[in-house]
Amino acid sequence: MEVDSADADTPVPLPIRGAQSEWLSPVVGDGSGRTARAEQSGYDGEEADAPTASVFSITGGEIDPADAPRPLDEQRADAERISMRALSRRGVSTSELRTMLVKQDEFDADVIEHEIERLTRVGLLDDVALATDLVDRMHARKGLGRQAIVADLRRRGIDQTAIDAALEAAADDEDDEFVRALDLAAKRAGQMRGLDRATAERRLSGFLMRKGYNGGVVRVAVERALDGPRRPPTGGGTVRFE
Repeated sequence: MEVDSADADTPVPLPIRGAQSEWLSPVVGDGSGRTARAEQSGYDGEEADAPTASVFSITGGEIDPADAPRPLDEQRADAERISMRALSRRGVSTSELRTMLVKQDEFDADVIEHEIERLTRVGLLDDVALATDLVDRMHARKGLGRQAIVADLRRRGIDQTAIDAALEAAADDEDDEFVRALDLAAKRAGQMRGLDRATAERRLSGFLMRKGYNGGVVRVAVERALDGPRRPPTGGGTVRFE
């Protein structure tokens, strides 16, 4: 049925089963959250003024620009700017970057995921590579043990699969762990001269455990650092060469 545009604001007849069709006023609002129909005890034909009636409450007929959604291309450009600035300062994990963008409170969720996928695709966001680099640096610069390294990587949101791959790529095994503990203990023991044995053991053990070495490694490393390298027994015969 063709509707005359001139009659667009007139009441619309609706058929009601079991009763004669009545003229019903459209449901309109005045910006207060109430409708003209709700204000009437019956359909008496009164209608709200067209200029003030609206389904939505819009002050003065205008939408506040601050409430309007930001264009996607603008959001993506800002997300890229923030992420590239963060990556230029230091390595960032996927979890850290996602948290950083969420805290901005200005990006749609799909914009954040789009930026993470983009960085992963071009190789700028790689948790395995980041974890491998961190393992090497924490071994070389801080002398940390496996437990401390794993705890630090987890704190940065790197998952266990990436951590295991990083430890494997770094060729880190129990022998390497033990050698590092021995080296650290020997260097630290030099600062404990003059202390009684019990105090030196307690302090050196605490130092190594804070570095992330397990109890068995710590016990042996402390013993060797304080006792010095074992020397082979002397005396008891001679060796003759003929």
